Amino acid sequence: MITMGRKQGKRAKHGEQTYNNGGDLDSDTPIPTRSDSLTLDRTVASIKYNRYVQILIGLTLVGALLRFYNLAGNSLWLDEAATLSFARQSLIGIWESIAGGEFNPPLFYWLEHAMLVFGESEFVLRFLPALFGVLTIPVVYYIGTEFRDKNVGLIAAALLTFSPFHIFYSQEARAYAPMLFFFSLALLFYVRASRSDEVRSWVLFGVFSAVAFWMHFYAFVPVAVLILHALITRAGDIRRDVRSARAPALALTAFIVTTLPLLFVTANLFLVRTSSAPTFGMQGFDVVYQTFLQISGFSDLLLVLFLILFLLGVAYTWRDDRDGALLLVFMMILPIVGSLILSSRMPMIPRYLIYLLPVYFVGIASAYPGLYALVKDRRAVYLALAAAFLVSTPFLAAYYTTPQKNDWRGFSAELDEMTKDGDLVVVLPSYMTLPLNYYYSNATDGTIELVATTEGDLELIRNQYPGKQTYYVVTGDIFAADPTGDAVNWLQANTEFAGQRMGIYLFKSV
Repeated sequence: MITMGRKQGKRAKHGEQTYNNGGDLDSDTPIPTRSDSLTLDRTVASIKYNRYVQILIGLTLVGALLRFYNLAGNSLWLDEAATLSFARQSLIGIWESIAGGEFNPPLFYWLEHAMLVFGESEFVLRFLPALFGVLTIPVVYYIGTEFRDKNVGLIAAALLTFSPFHIFYSQEARAYAPMLFFFSLALLFYVRASRSDEVRSWVLFGVFSAVAFWMHFYAFVPVAVLILHALITRAGDIRRDVRSARAPALALTAFIVTTLPLLFVTANLFLVRTSSAPTFGMQGFDVVYQTFLQISGFSDLLLVLFLILFLLGVAYTWRDDRDGALLLVFMMILPIVGSLILSSRMPMIPRYLIYLLPVYFVGIASAYPGLYALVKDRRAVYLALAAAFLVSTPFLAAYYTTPQKNDWRGFSAELDEMTKDGDLVVVLPSYMTLPLNYYYSNATDGTIELVATTEGDLELIRNQYPGKQTYYVVTGDIFAADPTGDAVNWLQANTEFAGQRMGIYLFKSV
């Protein structure tokens, strides 16, 4: 249990719990006595007998299997191919691209740049997200342990281990899983700092928040919510003595100092991105529904079940720790409401809110006392762990055998077989050459590759190459690049449909 913003209620020395939330799995296990001069042998023995550590290690290993298995199975899609394109630049070139308008911070691209020494395969590009995804599992365990107890930590870790949403983005060469890892560390130290008011924890909260922000701009939102929570829960103390704001101010200072160059870039990019209505993403209530649907496991039934459990978790937390319950509510509601409001001015996609996962799962796990009250057995936690696995099995059963991203690999092979020397290959919109050319080479195929986005581009190509057999490669992104729909209308009037592979469409000249 945590008592936000207060020193009273600290746990006893060596991290013992202040209350029992449904039985301790180690209660009948002899754990070696600790001493100030604890030896390595005793540490190893303690770990050996700690069932929570054993289960956590097991969950982490299972999580590694789920995230690394078939890591290269899916083709790179557009955003992953864009990652490779940026990673190929120099370190300075990456920063210049960000300052010039790329809507993602540079840190992940810098790390991927370093990874290219091992090659440019799908496995190499996705290795870091998978690794950070695995490492997030024990961090979420410790968040739950700090927030309430080891049972809650274990259940939250299990929910993340088998989370379809987290598995999917741990296998994607983008910054979402790495950002979540560093934000989870920030959240861990925030919970710890709020309980102990320890300066070191406040500083680490600020530093890890900054690293998360360097990974993805949307990390700014949950960090701002945590700062707001700290100020509200400590408001009474601050009114009595302004020095009570010193520790949160120190964390905020650490964040600002560490992110200062990026903050100026972010402000400019935010103005650019909100200057006109978005041409892709979700708007309105669909943002709320799709976010909860996806973080709950892509199932309406699980969405309802998880929301009920989350609300129960908030209620159970409220009985013992009102500031902690407020944290759960703040961290889930404020980002969702903010996204709902901003969706009319900038693109909103559920993956941007991946930082909700640790709070969502800790909230759900906090409903565990209800299960324990029904079972009245300390081993009820095993039922919760089994349930976390079982509810994910429908997703896992199909995930590794069915393509989850546009199959550019297979499409490129088919295109290579269909075309002849001298044929034209026109790609719409123009940036779709990134995933296509990762698998397809017009030089090897003997074709001429061109790009188009608008109806005018298509007319110009036809006039420049009259009578040429032309193949048009199109995805749904054409509606984002050309919201008027004129390019699609031109294709419907001047070409015939030649095939489709998932979300990739092929047309050819009549």
